[in-house]
Amino acid sequence: MIKKELMEILACPQCKGPVELQQEQDRIVCRTCRLVFAIRDDIPIMLIDEATPLVEN
Repeated sequence: MIKKELMEILACPQCKGPVELQQEQDRIVCRTCRLVFAIRDDIPIMLIDEATPLVEN
């Protein structure tokens, strides 16, 4: 579980903009860059090279 305090200081590493937590899918999303960052063992992996494109249905 990512703490609220951590989410308040996290920013997208590409655009430096805000990100949102999607707990049910265990990921962090930047809607501006349309990137998804994984969370592994409660640690957000905020690396551009590890991000995947955001796909919405």
